[in-house]
Amino acid sequence: MDWIGHGGSDGVHGYVSSLDHAVGDLKEFLEDVVLEENHGLPCFLFGHSTGGAIVLKAALDPSVELHVEGVVLTSPAIHVQPSHPIIKVVAPIFSMLAPKYRVSALHKRGPPVSRDPEALKMKYSDPLVYTGPIRVRTGNEILRISSFLQRNLSRVTVPFLVLHGTADTITDPRASERLYQTSMSTNKSIKLYDGYLHDLLFEPERDDIANDIINWLSARLSVLQRW
Repeated sequence: MDWIGHGGSDGVHGYVSSLDHAVGDLKEFLEDVVLEENHGLPCFLFGHSTGGAIVLKAALDPSVELHVEGVVLTSPAIHVQPSHPIIKVVAPIFSMLAPKYRVSALHKRGPPVSRDPEALKMKYSDPLVYTGPIRVRTGNEILRISSFLQRNLSRVTVPFLVLHGTADTITDPRASERLYQTSMSTNKSIKLYDGYLHDLLFEPERDDIANDIINWLSARLSVLQRW
């Protein structure tokens, strides 16, 4: 699902006024498309980076957790390290004054996200992928949702698989470790890939990573079929 301002969705490209809207859209999609149109089929949620944060926050809602068999998170934005500590202080202010302003110093192509140049070329040639500087409100919303999740990791009870590269400089792999250690989920798994970067499914070893995800999903389905 493309949240507002991203992919094929409406809105200013790269801009979101509140990630809570994206959380709400996910819940609505789950209710309308999954529960009504595909009732009875097992449902899993997948989210990458900020999408992982959106999925995780949605899964804190008992009505969502009740209807999903598990979530898969790749490089979730549970903790995002700003390029300078002062950004956390000024971001809320500037997000009100100039929410759509693009911060050129925080360009999306800045930090490395994959060790596969050809995969990155394919990604960035997609017109639906936003590659410009991050917008002030969007950046502040990412900081806000990650801060919320850090305070609420112990509330997570949904079955999950979290995957993270140890060399990720966009989102902190240690936050994924804290999720695994702190959450109350009884069915949880973590995969840490030594030296891998942020976009795991664009890494040279993406087939192996995809197999790790498929194997976890298959194991979850096997458990459900025994009930």
